[in-house]
Amino acid sequence: MTTFSALLDQTTRENGAWVSQVTDDWRQGRTLYGGLSAALCLNAALEAFADLPPLRSAQFAFVGPAAGAVSAAPAILRQGKSATSVSVDLSGEGGLATRALLTFGAARPSAYARASLPAPVAATAPDASGPFFRNEGRPTFSQHFDVRNAGGARPVTAAEDPDVLVWLRHHDLAARTTLTGLLALADATPPAAMSAFTAPAPISTMTWMVDVVGDCAQVGPDGWLLMSSRAETIADGYSAQGMTLWTQDGRPLVAARQMVAVFG
Repeated sequence: MTTFSALLDQTTRENGAWVSQVTDDWRQGRTLYGGLSAALCLNAALEAFADLPPLRSAQFAFVGPAAGAVSAAPAILRQGKSATSVSVDLSGEGGLATRALLTFGAARPSAYARASLPAPVAATAPDASGPFFRNEGRPTFSQHFDVRNAGGARPVTAAEDPDVLVWLRHHDLAARTTLTGLLALADATPPAAMSAFTAPAPISTMTWMVDVVGDCAQVGPDGWLLMSSRAETIADGYSAQGMTLWTQDGRPLVAARQMVAVFG
């Protein structure tokens, strides 16, 4: 098994791209786990371009499967006084797998401040929460994370309210307070639509949009984050969901959206 930190450390630069040999413990079915694909895109951008301002927003299109050797090729689309746009194409043996658009922006003085993403008050504490994943059907990549059910729905339970609420953290201590580690963690649960399933069925994330609204330095020493994932619509074989991550003391870190293909 290759830890997240070891995987990044073993990444090499070849012909302007960052190449990683991803071991099978990071697979999600026949392809690389989507959160890791996103993290490899971000890592390539951060390695390629020095002094980028903080990441503010990212968009990922998962266009095809990839596993084993993958390469991430970053390019600056535009660099202004405060904002920089970077594209990254992650490819495998079968061609393009993930296309990323990353938007970095320096902080600016502002007279305005508002935060309206309160954490759910009904969540059970991490040490009082049981495992989220059952052993049967558990995604291979999930062995890298500690995921506990904080009171929401679970996959394949015919839930009338497909709203997932979990505590989660990396087993890899070094990944708990890094931005790439946060991105790798933020997609660790199955789409919330799966909690409405009455029987197992394939799913596939098509797009993922992530807004970074907090600072990874705010993550506590134990690494726990609270995540809510809500299936807002399920229709015509697709599901739109909203996702939010908070620190253990209730500060928002990530606000995200996904479009998921549902084959059941």
